[in-house]
Amino acid sequence: MHESPAAKKVLSYRWLIFAILALAYYFVYFHRLSLSVVADALGREFEASASVLGLLGSVYFYCYACMQLPAGLLSDSLGPRKTVTFFLLIAAVGSLLFGMAQNITMAFAGRILVGFGVSMVFIPTMKILSQWFRVREFAIMAGILNAVGGIGVMAATWALALMTANFGWRISFKLIGVSTFVLVALVWLLVRDRPTDKGWPSLTEIDYGSREAVATTKKIGLWEGVRLVVTEKYFWPLAIWFFLDCGIFFGFGALWGGPYLMDVYGMSRAQTGSILSMIAWGMIIGSPLLGYLSEKVLHSRKKVIISCMTILTAEMVVLALFPASLPVAALYLVFFIFSFSASAIVVIGFTTTKELFPVAIAGTSVGAVNLFPFLGGAVFMPLLGKILDAYPKTVAGGYDPQAYSYLLYLLCGAAGLALLCSFMMKETCRAKS
Repeated sequence: MHESPAAKKVLSYRWLIFAILALAYYFVYFHRLSLSVVADALGREFEASASVLGLLGSVYFYCYACMQLPAGLLSDSLGPRKTVTFFLLIAAVGSLLFGMAQNITMAFAGRILVGFGVSMVFIPTMKILSQWFRVREFAIMAGILNAVGGIGVMAATWALALMTANFGWRISFKLIGVSTFVLVALVWLLVRDRPTDKGWPSLTEIDYGSREAVATTKKIGLWEGVRLVVTEKYFWPLAIWFFLDCGIFFGFGALWGGPYLMDVYGMSRAQTGSILSMIAWGMIIGSPLLGYLSEKVLHSRKKVIISCMTILTAEMVVLALFPASLPVAALYLVFFIFSFSASAIVVIGFTTTKELFPVAIAGTSVGAVNLFPFLGGAVFMPLLGKILDAYPKTVAGGYDPQAYSYLLYLLCGAAGLALLCSFMMKETCRAKS
């Protein structure tokens, strides 16, 4: 079908919108994992225990989790563009406050603002993408978006380690705050909720010629949608899986993985950041790859999730049995596989959630399930910190390697439970092409 000039504008301008929103998502992941690299510096400067640092890391996830349902409501009422703009502004202020913190209380205040601010990026972004991209393009875009999140992970590990080594953690977070202010301006000036906001035809008009050619979808109220989600029996294995899988990823990858490498293997901050950067590569490579395998090769969501959970459980067993004797080269591979199987896989989890429910409540279902990954992070971060605090510190001021052994055994058990949940999920993939 011949595309009109307006249609060509829609199909090209949407990539600018995606780029801006993907950059916002980049900062979401940056803040999510940033404490892993600076945790030891914060502990020394604020004289904070592992439990306090765990709570400092987890407060982001509590804020993020409690805002997921409101994110869907605000996106529908206020509009996703306005929602992202307003809350990114809060995140920018929070990052500046964190960089200027003179005590642990100010650091908590900054972290809370950041958590609330970036919590309103993912779901509004999904809503905007649903208006600018076709249904058959959605899974691909979700994979690319998560890969951009992986770049944010790289910035939060390797790049932040270099920035902290050269400028200190305070200036680093101030620079991130200023960059977020610039992003706020870009979202407000350039992003639009839908093509019709710029006077252009919608995708349905482009594809079918008129709105009447497309069947309307029955609207479902917010609370009715919530009821349908929480009463669906297959929702709960998926939700618990998200809680466990992301609890493992955030607890170890976003906070205690860095101290583990420094305390057990005696690595420098730069070496630690280099190995932790494999978390980013696992997401960047794994997210689109797993989407392709699920859609085009295995024609299954469930098989992909089961496979990744099997790999994750096996890896946690290896780490628990050999917590301090792996060669450096193997550690690079370990953290890559860890990210691939524990983080990149969430793309398939969200796709499963979207397919499990009617399109009319896609936002509500994704918002509801998105509570659980961040509850997992909120619980696992301080819980793992308490395990480390249960043992006296070493002469060098680090945590006892034996404490990390028990920490890894706990993660091993959680991975096994996540594997069990994956067997209880419903297969939602209908594609056979």
